[in-house]
Amino acid sequence: MSDDIEDVVGVLTEQIEARFAMSMGELKAAVAVAPAANPEATDVVKWHGLLVESQTVLERAEDELLAALETQPSEVDDPTMDLAHRVNAAVSARDGRAMVVRWLLDPAAPGKQGLAAERLARLGRGSRQGPAVPTSPAIRPATAATPVPAARGGVLR
Repeated sequence: MSDDIEDVVGVLTEQIEARFAMSMGELKAAVAVAPAANPEATDVVKWHGLLVESQTVLERAEDELLAALETQPSEVDDPTMDLAHRVNAAVSARDGRAMVVRWLLDPAAPGKQGLAAERLARLGRGSRQGPAVPTSPAIRPATAATPVPAARGGVLR
């Protein structure tokens, strides 16, 4: 694994620690004790955990791919290609989660100012308790949607 990949989690962890002026361990503990005290910290801790998890999955997939490639002759077989696709998917998941953490840390990020930020804040406060549109079970008319069985044993003429 390259140092650049390891640095994604490390750099973001340093940014989180600088932003909240405490180590990740301390921040996780504080969020565990009072998750509602700072929703921003709670979100950052949640997504950082997902990021670390996806980094672990990526490292495992890379190790499996490397082990498979070491046993391959000149052509790569289908199971090894499947491992390569798994590595690509793991990279995408890790990078997506890193983007969320970066967005959470950036106060000037798109969607955090103006109307979008107000809507996001309302959703976060739970101002809407139910669905956006009133819902009720669908009314099914008692029509000829289901065929009525014909009477048996009747008189034939």
